[in-house]
Amino acid sequence: MCTCITYQNQQFYFGRNMDLAYSFQEKIVITPRNYTFHFKREKKIQKHYAMIGMAMVLEDYPLYAEAVNEKGLCMAGLNFPDNAVYQKERTDQYNITPFELIPWILSQCASVSDAKRLLVKTNIVTIPFRKDIPLAPLHWMLADEENSIVLEPMEEGVKIYENPYGVLTNNPAFEYHKTNLINYLNLTSAYPNNRFSKEIDLKPYAQGMGAIGLPGDASSASRFIRAVFLKFHSDCKKDELSCVTQVFHMLEGVSMMQGSVMTEEGEYDRTTYSCCVNAKKGIYYYRTYENSQICAVQLLEEDLDVETLICYPLVNEQQIHYINRK
Repeated sequence: MCTCITYQNQQFYFGRNMDLAYSFQEKIVITPRNYTFHFKREKKIQKHYAMIGMAMVLEDYPLYAEAVNEKGLCMAGLNFPDNAVYQKERTDQYNITPFELIPWILSQCASVSDAKRLLVKTNIVTIPFRKDIPLAPLHWMLADEENSIVLEPMEEGVKIYENPYGVLTNNPAFEYHKTNLINYLNLTSAYPNNRFSKEIDLKPYAQGMGAIGLPGDASSASRFIRAVFLKFHSDCKKDELSCVTQVFHMLEGVSMMQGSVMTEEGEYDRTTYSCCVNAKKGIYYYRTYENSQICAVQLLEEDLDVETLICYPLVNEQQIHYINRK
């Protein structure tokens, strides 16, 4: 369960909620330009674009959940169970595993257009990181300041969709979300007029009644509608702090409180972290379920010509600013 969103307001931002019942030992990971990416079936890449994102590091390999590279291309993997189908190896395409896909694309591509040209030659294959670590069923959203696409590995092959909304959640497939959005075309943030009947005098009794019918549950279909509504009805100043704050408010609108969503296994999903990246400046902002203070790590402040990963543990302890503490 996750929600991914883009936001353009003079600067370009890419954000996501990670909704899980557990931590995956995530940390902020910067991959510098000279770190060597090894792939299961393809040639290693030794020199590439630097990137920053949230990842678990296993055997010195960054397993990114989402990341942005120094050119401003962003990519996130989201849960896609019962739909994601990975293929057998092919000799006429690049064979890349799901956990390699974000490094494969962000190391080589400067834009969505570049990524599309590489993706049509890429086969997503069923090869796990290790035998004891099963592959996660995923689909992906890619975005830069001009375009956004969705990549879905289906039984009939990889599908690439243009994404004019800059939003992605989970099941069903993206085509469903596009059609379902039409069911909510009457929603508005404006003060509503009476459209029920000219012969009946009806007036709103409260603010916000133009959006009655906006779904409030945590299902992926409802989160998709709510995220699109919040994004396209955003009113925000154009300075950095205002925009970052606004993206986190959007993500709050589709977040999960522990106890409100129980999984089939009897565990509680929660929004373990939310992030917002200024794609041009390479600033990765985040906050966790335990710590609502926004923290930041800056890609361009690091030496990006080294060969080793640069990692920052999450600040999980709640930070409270006491005004009158003695």
